[in-house]
Amino acid sequence: MRNFLILIFLLLGFFGNSQETLHELLKTHNKESVPYISAQELAMPKTEAILLDAREIAEYKVSHIKNAMHVGYDHFDLNTVLKAIPDTSKTIVVYCSVGIRSEDIAEQLKKKGYTNVYNLFGGIFEWKNNNFSVFNSEEKETELIHAYSEDWSKWLLKGTKIYE
Repeated sequence: MRNFLILIFLLLGFFGNSQETLHELLKTHNKESVPYISAQELAMPKTEAILLDAREIAEYKVSHIKNAMHVGYDHFDLNTVLKAIPDTSKTIVVYCSVGIRSEDIAEQLKKKGYTNVYNLFGGIFEWKNNNFSVFNSEEKETELIHAYSEDWSKWLLKGTKIYE
């Protein structure tokens, strides 16, 4: 009986701590130091923004949002962005898979003086979940999305998941 109770407590602890919503996931991992922009708002025709993809190059090559500039995460170079976007008042939206890595990159931009920086809520996963188009390395529309990992892939509800 004692072993049974221990098993029940372990299972309750495991399932009780799991992330139930994307909002809860981001609240757990982000400081919310950068304002979010939704996929719907970003997709509006009047929204003019420079898009920065903060995923790794393999992820970007599988698919990215149209006209996004790859900046990466592990090898992010702030000087490259400063040269490409010298006007620190431009609207910039940084995204990754779900919005965690992108917050880190967006924070660096803000510290360097960029004033209109946003984090895409839910990243490219939420973009695709809302049926917005993504493009491969040949700039052709694709249904493939790099899902980052099996754990993170649960947030991608549409498209075809790729892990390599």
